[in-house]
Amino acid sequence: MESENTIQKEPMKKETKNSAPAPKPTIAVLPYQTPRLRDHYILGKKLGQGQFGTTYLCTEKFTGTQYACKSIPKRKLLCREDYDDVWREIQIMHHLSEHANVVRIKGTYEDNVFVHLVMELCAGGELFDRIVQKGHYSERKATQLIKTIVGVVEACHSLGVMHRDLKPENFLFDSSHEDAKLKATDFGLSIFYKPGQYFSDVVGSPYYVAPEVLHKYYGPEIDVWSAGVILYILLSGVPPFWAETDSGIFRQILKGKIDFESEPWPNISESAKDLILKMLCRDPRKRISAHEVLCHPWIVDDRLAPDKPLDSAVLSRLKQFSAMNKLKKMALRVIAERLSEEEIGGLKQLFKMIDTDNSGTITFEELKAGLKRVGSELMESEIKVLMNAADIDNSGTIDYGEFIAATLHLNKMEREENLIAAFSFFDKDGSGYITSDELQQACRDFGLGDVHLDEMIKEIDQDNDGCIDYGEFATMMRKGDPGLGSRTMRGNLKFNLAEAFGGKLNLED
Repeated sequence: MESENTIQKEPMKKETKNSAPAPKPTIAVLPYQTPRLRDHYILGKKLGQGQFGTTYLCTEKFTGTQYACKSIPKRKLLCREDYDDVWREIQIMHHLSEHANVVRIKGTYEDNVFVHLVMELCAGGELFDRIVQKGHYSERKATQLIKTIVGVVEACHSLGVMHRDLKPENFLFDSSHEDAKLKATDFGLSIFYKPGQYFSDVVGSPYYVAPEVLHKYYGPEIDVWSAGVILYILLSGVPPFWAETDSGIFRQILKGKIDFESEPWPNISESAKDLILKMLCRDPRKRISAHEVLCHPWIVDDRLAPDKPLDSAVLSRLKQFSAMNKLKKMALRVIAERLSEEEIGGLKQLFKMIDTDNSGTITFEELKAGLKRVGSELMESEIKVLMNAADIDNSGTIDYGEFIAATLHLNKMEREENLIAAFSFFDKDGSGYITSDELQQACRDFGLGDVHLDEMIKEIDQDNDGCIDYGEFATMMRKGDPGLGSRTMRGNLKFNLAEAFGGKLNLED
């Protein structure tokens, strides 16, 4: 560090593993061919530089819309593992793309020299730079920022993702305004994880790394530690553990005392200090969870804090799916089957987390066990309703395709190209209408019995001509479903799958 009053951008290098020899630059990262980036975008000025890639301003030729393009030179990918890391980063960005505080990925392109990730542009700069400019934040503003950061952590964990490199440099403001929205970016070190899975590779950035990472035995709790470090910096302008060298920083992380004596700590509330101590607990088994952070009195009025986690991602989406009519469920199955591997990669990992016996199907008992781990208090009869809703072909289990359809997020369902493809599937003769006969055939194809076609068509047929045109179909797909509050409908979900399918670290197990 230059002084006590500064924080530095100093990434910790990834641990080198014994990997296959470096692949030639012509080997593909993506499992499919893409158009040329320059056919669709004009690259502009450099916005930033990372360990692997350079980010540029880019403009879409057709619309004039500006985006950020992270270009990764394939010559820097030294082994097969590096190639896999880039592919995983793309999958994770798609997996988290529904979250309001995660930078949204628009598309990926690859040529012989580069892999390009085109993402939404956040023109307000890094949280790191604002901290340097301000010195530190007021408690009220720090509360808003850490609530956003930990909200992202909770969403990641709920969907089976560990970030592993949380730091102020990896959060961007979407504009230069004081009240700009904060968004997480750079998932290059992020990984999917399964229940009870522990990791040993030492990755991250020195000031923010959790002690159990240094011990080479860790789980998702490390993200809460890193968020705790960020909170300390937001309130004071300096990291809680610092020294002139990396080894000195690591010694402080393992054994150092947190300073609450120096300025400005005497003027900071005891509630804020209590939260920091709970987030920076060295024992990951006793460390506060992301959900518990969001329920802490310093974050919210303790009279208003929920007494239990909100629905997990899987439970919320199953509830959403169960409220849909049969045509909408079938259409989602069609859409799910045409999504790219990068778009469904995260859902594939979720399926594996719940399918504990690796049979390729989720049984009632597996679904019940998974929901119980989230603290769900649903009765068996309620779980059976959700199970039956997702079990489109009435096989008694939820297969992979059914799970993807039932857990798709609405932002994928509502894309025009997906709606057109789904409508065309049902409109077999290309007449522009889905007739009763075509709907009956589709129900047979999907194994649906006891379907009241007249009622189904009447619900969707706005002009009462006895069939469904594309406009009526698109309206049905885009509208909310009965029986669901707005909290579950538009992605404003609080997820808690980390506790559902992982639980607390137990180093004695």
